[in-house]
Amino acid sequence: MTNMVDPFTVEVIRHALTAAAEEMSFVVMRSARSPLLREAGDLSSALTDHKGDLIAQGRDIPIHLGVMSFTVKKFLERVPAARLLPGDVWFLNLPEVGGNHLPDVKAIRPIFLEGRLFAFAVSLAHWGDIGGAWAGSYFAAATETWQEGVRIPPLRVVTADGVDQEKRDFLLANIRGPAEREGDLLAQVAATRAAEIRLHRLGAEHGAATIRAALDRLDDLSEAQMREAISGLPDGIYRGEDFLDDDGPGGQPAAIRVTVEIAGDRAHFDFSATDDAVAGPLNTTPFVAMAAVYYAIKAVAGPEIQPNGGCYRALEVTTRPGSILEPGIDKPVVGGNHETSQRAVDAIMRAFEQAVPERLTAGGSTTAGLLIFGGPRRDGAIGTFYETHGGGEGARAERDGAPVVRVHLTNTMNTPVEIVEAEYRIRVDEQRLRRGSGGAGRHRGGDGMVRAYTVLDHGLSLTTMFERRVVPPYGLQGGEPGLPFRVTLHAADGASRELTGKENLRLALGDRVVMETSGGGGYGRA
Repeated sequence: MTNMVDPFTVEVIRHALTAAAEEMSFVVMRSARSPLLREAGDLSSALTDHKGDLIAQGRDIPIHLGVMSFTVKKFLERVPAARLLPGDVWFLNLPEVGGNHLPDVKAIRPIFLEGRLFAFAVSLAHWGDIGGAWAGSYFAAATETWQEGVRIPPLRVVTADGVDQEKRDFLLANIRGPAEREGDLLAQVAATRAAEIRLHRLGAEHGAATIRAALDRLDDLSEAQMREAISGLPDGIYRGEDFLDDDGPGGQPAAIRVTVEIAGDRAHFDFSATDDAVAGPLNTTPFVAMAAVYYAIKAVAGPEIQPNGGCYRALEVTTRPGSILEPGIDKPVVGGNHETSQRAVDAIMRAFEQAVPERLTAGGSTTAGLLIFGGPRRDGAIGTFYETHGGGEGARAERDGAPVVRVHLTNTMNTPVEIVEAEYRIRVDEQRLRRGSGGAGRHRGGDGMVRAYTVLDHGLSLTTMFERRVVPPYGLQGGEPGLPFRVTLHAADGASRELTGKENLRLALGDRVVMETSGGGGYGRA
């Protein structure tokens, strides 16, 4: 059947599906209430086939997109396809159901063509609060997942008749900032509806059988391209490791270790030697480890390969039960989504330094650099200001690193100063490059940034969640590391102290918080 679809039709269908996924992201950004979504773009969109295999994705956040390769498959293990109806939108956030952490809420809409289940539209959005022990749902002292927020198993919140008000009310009653969350939820519903409309039009033009044949052809092409890309890497066994700053026993760094085996056109990534699960919220799921692998192999070997279910057939990923990357469902994981995932990527990159150093970038600001301010907004409602902070990119064999970017698995934007000051009781006093923070080398790492906030009200809370404070971004091939992250609290009473990377505290009127992000590592000896 696949040979009966001409290559022009295959390309038309491929671009139409990609456009549908990208439109989903635009819909969320243009209709969500939360600045985290409409300004920073902490969201992602994807389409899968009826089995849950990826068929298209937006230009969004790699960690989200990698995880969504598994979300629908795990969803279908709990919700049989026979229960799904046109007009349904299901919501979930369980890490064990093809997920990452509780604030990343997935909306899943089944799409029917010619009377049969054909595909799923998946909208992932980071909700600025999902309940739990602390505003913003990042509780630094968490020792179990239930302290991190409301756990949503697959829940049919929308039907063809509209929103189920009882389920909506139950969710919103357990979440801070319910008006904002409701707006974000409805934006996700609208995004999946936009994808459904696109697929119905595509089906009317080409027919379900032709689209299915094109998808099979695209899967086979991506598999062939990935196998060819892996074959371009030298055969061998390569080992790499990277470290979480201070989450091991006694506050010591905790290791993420990987052994990469390249054999012909196949690659195996084994994380079994990774340290045991940690007490705090830096654990993560096997799906995040797989997302890190998918990103790393594409970045190193085949960046132009179309991401879909066929793309990953040549890859095998192993994690060890009880480790940081497979800790069990009771462990806290909120920070692992964007911190430990990056450690997995950096461990892979350190392994590949032994094989293809000329293709790699030195260590960059591979952390969210997260600050969360919680408390009353300008309009009097309770809300959270969730801000990630970019830093320096690592240098490469042929150039210096770029300053103040998001690297590897992250792809969010900063919230403009005008939005921060208009919506929150915070003033942004300063935003500039952190000159000289990039590591020296034949090519120098990119500089980080400085951003300073002054608190304009009593009772605001602050959460820090970042890495690269103790273990700085590494240099490659003899390059020097970049300067580490640093966050300093200058209290209104004149006292100052450096904050840790995982901390919850209360702020006072006039307190000033200064974020200095890390520089990238240098490449080659100076």
